Amino acid sequence: MSPTTETPAKRHTRPGPPDAPAPVLVRAISLPLLILYGLGVTIGAGIYVLIGASVALAGIYAPASFLVAAFVMMFSAGSFAELSGRHPKSAGEAIYVEAAFGRPWLTVATGGFLVLSGIVAAATISLGSAGYLLVLLDLPRPLVIVAVVGLMGAIAAWGIVESVAFAAILTVIEILGLITIVVAGVWHHPEILRQLPEVLPPLSDTSALTGVVAASLIAFFAFIGFDDIVSVVEETKNPTRTMPLGILLTLAIAVLIYFSVVSVAVLTMPLDALGSSTAPVSLMFENLTGFSPLAITLIAIIATLNGIVIQIIMGSRVLYGLAKAGRIPAVLGRVNPVTRTPLIATFLVTALVLMLALFFPIEKLAEMTTQVILVIFVLVNAALIKMKWRKVAAPQGIITVPSWVPVAGLLSCLALLVGPFLI
Repeated sequence: MSPTTETPAKRHTRPGPPDAPAPVLVRAISLPLLILYGLGVTIGAGIYVLIGASVALAGIYAPASFLVAAFVMMFSAGSFAELSGRHPKSAGEAIYVEAAFGRPWLTVATGGFLVLSGIVAAATISLGSAGYLLVLLDLPRPLVIVAVVGLMGAIAAWGIVESVAFAAILTVIEILGLITIVVAGVWHHPEILRQLPEVLPPLSDTSALTGVVAASLIAFFAFIGFDDIVSVVEETKNPTRTMPLGILLTLAIAVLIYFSVVSVAVLTMPLDALGSSTAPVSLMFENLTGFSPLAITLIAIIATLNGIVIQIIMGSRVLYGLAKAGRIPAVLGRVNPVTRTPLIATFLVTALVLMLALFFPIEKLAEMTTQVILVIFVLVNAALIKMKWRKVAAPQGIITVPSWVPVAGLLSCLALLVGPFLI
């Protein structure tokens, strides 16, 4: 038999049916779940972990530092809202940069920065969570860290509907805890409504402004979360409409909650006690409600666990998106047919989170996260500036922003990035 008739026969000797289509991510996230997803990591990473540090730097003007950070975030949120409609893909920031600049190395670098930010943020929150848990449990600290990170990694791998629903329930609980503090503060100290202007520093007070700028870098960490939303765009229903609304509403709600809580804190509590406390929210709850801090400590644990889950989800989805785009090994883009999640990417992210949480202090991790995120935001705003400058048409029906919005976003992020080193 000639080779030309033999070769096809050999190709058809493999038994079994043709390969089934590779499993893909499932669109299951609605607008309410998306907002709760964003708020879960935002609030868990902020108020419950770093409020004391912001008060230590800015004193009574700490609420203003959150407004400064929100102002910086606002322009970048507008850029994310438009770009999520232009390029609705996982690993959003890296995809935006590639679409604008067409440089594979810059795409991989942006994706790497993004994964690093999620891993470092999750490690930071893991240390905060372990700190709250050790108030209740007499266990070795490393054991608690391993248990927390391992359990949250398992939940992130379980399935997007299950993990996001889990995060949504925890988010509602943590928001109710903060609302309780605000209501108790206003109820027992109604005069704070008249004192709100006192939390804004006079423009002539250089030392106050310096403290606000320094604290704003920490406050910026407290708003990290809305940007994580774009990592689940391929699992969101009607993403062209839902994603921009989710981004903007998450930021708006977070601003309202943060300003209210921090204002109540500085107007009703001794500033030195807030600045030196490792659990300032628990301290506020006990003083304002008269109840045991156990309840709010449990809520703080819930908030931090929530943040860990969401950051692990974000990091794994960025790796998935980069793998599907052909920029990193394809194995990281494989979706498990049972869980419909990228299990290998999730395992890798979880392992790296655990390593950092075990060997680095929380302050250094928080600072590192903020700086990395600011670099990413600079790149994302620059990407939208270039698209608009080249007059790349936006798809019909998506939300767009004026050209000055990404310019303001780029400049404000640069200012926040270098400001603390110049003042």
